[in-house]
Amino acid sequence: MGPQEDLILIDTNVFVIDLRYKQDVNYRMNLAFLDTVAKRGTGFTTLINLLELCGILSLNLNEKQLLDLWRYFQERYKVTVLPPPDMTSDFPGFRIVDLFEQFQKKISLGDALMLTVTQKNLSFISTLVTWDKDHFKSKFQGIVMTPREYMAAKSRSHLKKPLDI
Repeated sequence: MGPQEDLILIDTNVFVIDLRYKQDVNYRMNLAFLDTVAKRGTGFTTLINLLELCGILSLNLNEKQLLDLWRYFQERYKVTVLPPPDMTSDFPGFRIVDLFEQFQKKISLGDALMLTVTQKNLSFISTLVTWDKDHFKSKFQGIVMTPREYMAAKSRSHLKKPLDI
């Protein structure tokens, strides 16, 4: 895989498992995936994902904890959020018709928002990693895989010799 192909978009549920569900059957694999992405510096997520995460965790966090999650998220996970998180910025702009193009693929509002923002700000990303792989079949233009599948693919790619072309 070339450097461009290694860049990945990470869905909200990966971060939710890490922060909220330490007893989840996928927690250890999820953690290994996040550690790998942090070491490589190849992870991206959208502002929509960060807002969704803050909304989900707001049920259990106090105001300081919630603001700390917002402020230190990129540093904690060594991922890039696009558009950049800024409390004073406007919500990402796009046309309603862009959302409806997503809805025609039978997708939830949250996922449609994420994919619309991805198309506008992260069009260079070719891989989406999520535990909800089925939600994105025929909806994301690139490869969709679970953290487990990503780790298995990375493991296999390290065993192969690079091709000389």
